[in-house]
Amino acid sequence: MTDDGSTAGGETGALEIDVDEREGSLYRILSSVVVPRPIAWVSTKSEDGVDNLAPYSFFTVASVEPPVLLFAPVDDADGLKDTPRNARDTGEFVVNLVTEDLAEAMNETSATLPAGESEFDHAGLERADSTAVDPPRVAGAKVAFECTLRDLIAVGGSTLVLGEVRHVHLAESVTTDGKIDIDEIDAVGRLAGSLYARTDDRFSLERPP
Repeated sequence: MTDDGSTAGGETGALEIDVDEREGSLYRILSSVVVPRPIAWVSTKSEDGVDNLAPYSFFTVASVEPPVLLFAPVDDADGLKDTPRNARDTGEFVVNLVTEDLAEAMNETSATLPAGESEFDHAGLERADSTAVDPPRVAGAKVAFECTLRDLIAVGGSTLVLGEVRHVHLAESVTTDGKIDIDEIDAVGRLAGSLYARTDDRFSLERPP
């Protein structure tokens, strides 16, 4: 057994990990294997009126009826990050879709900024007014989900943020005959480290009866 609690699997070269005996977190393994992950590009507004925008790749649909989205920021050493704190304090946030044309700007919004500085301004992003909530959405995002906070749940060193969708913005470019055209949703997926994936290389499998 190695110092981090893992053992080599003999001639196969497989690595076995006893989580209870491992030192350190499984972040690198989880983020390398649970891929590609969709990105919640979340805009919030602080109680002081500062617009915040940050990407989170621990993100999924939690419920369809009612429509609930979930993202899970890893807490800072001092507690909640700006996004979950703003969501808690104001009860609102917007999840913006990250497409390839917005990937570099999305990456810019992951920078650590001084208090009171908006990631919208830092990344040179245009704001668009939301309809049902106060935080702005990213004007260039092809899809945006306006949400009201449903719950905050502490799970270890992370906080699950659940938001109920109240309004959806769909750009004309992603719809055909009034319906979502999945071929036009060129979302970007998160991999490990600095790597991302395009989602335009697709194949189809018919679900068995």
